[in-house]
Amino acid sequence: MKIIFQVDGGIGKSIAATAVCKAIKKQYPKDKLFVITGYPEVFLCNPNVDKVFNFNNLNYFYEDHIEGEKVKTLLHNPYLETDFINLNGHLIKVWCEMFGIKYNGEMPEMFLNNREQSFYGKHFTSDKPIFLIQTNGGGANQPNKYSWARDLPLAMAQRIVNTFAQDYNVVHIRRNDQLPLQNTTPVQADFRAIATLISLSSKRLLIDSFCQHAAAALNKPSVVCWVGNTPEQFGYDMHTNIIAAKPTIKPELRHSVFSKYNISGQPTEFPYNNEDEIFNPEQIVEALLSTPAPAQSQVVNSGKVVVEDEKKNLIEA
Repeated sequence: MKIIFQVDGGIGKSIAATAVCKAIKKQYPKDKLFVITGYPEVFLCNPNVDKVFNFNNLNYFYEDHIEGEKVKTLLHNPYLETDFINLNGHLIKVWCEMFGIKYNGEMPEMFLNNREQSFYGKHFTSDKPIFLIQTNGGGANQPNKYSWARDLPLAMAQRIVNTFAQDYNVVHIRRNDQLPLQNTTPVQADFRAIATLISLSSKRLLIDSFCQHAAAALNKPSVVCWVGNTPEQFGYDMHTNIIAAKPTIKPELRHSVFSKYNISGQPTEFPYNNEDEIFNPEQIVEALLSTPAPAQSQVVNSGKVVVEDEKKNLIEA
């Protein structure tokens, strides 16, 4: 039998989907698992996936893989499930259970081979250990450069960077259309290169975006900051999850439908008097200082890293 698993949404959701793949393969070990996604690079080298297809290249899919075959399709969106909307469990758990797949705490997984680590790793060398930071998420060219519901407030992020800049090469994962920080090394790269960078880093300050999923998939405990969403739905216990302070004013929620806040950070929904009320930066610094450093430091080059033959796969966080 062929099992066809479709993953809609962003790259972080595709990373989370690797845990669903593992659960599917446990339940159906003799069947072939085909994944359809906008981010096939997430599933490369994954032993639980037999074939991965890009949404942009499904020519003759029915003729080649469905017609005349015994097929099981797993195509629905877990974000529309009752349990997910009611905050009754983690995304991965809800995703498995809505397909009748037994969930046993499976975690996301990523697999980097030795050649990848060697090829990408040579771009990431300098004389200090890596402090990796992701401050902004979302797709390219958003009208709002900063989403209060997901991103780190820029002034606070800069204060934290300044605290660690002397001892670490602070590497800022960001696209050119995202807000910059001083005393950082900006990096824009394809997904597999970013994954390698995460695997080499000593400390990580992340948000509710693809990097925190990738860090979990690579078994790299990180400090992750949460505002609009919750780690109970999207995060992982292996991380140190910093939850935003309780709202200080009543937000205007007339545009909310199946979730309380729009992740793009609608200004009318802002539930604070100002950005300084969202996080306590001292709490974040303390959590980062508690992150154990590796026995031997790995480090990163300055400048933007773009693999020429994979520019089309540049990350949209």
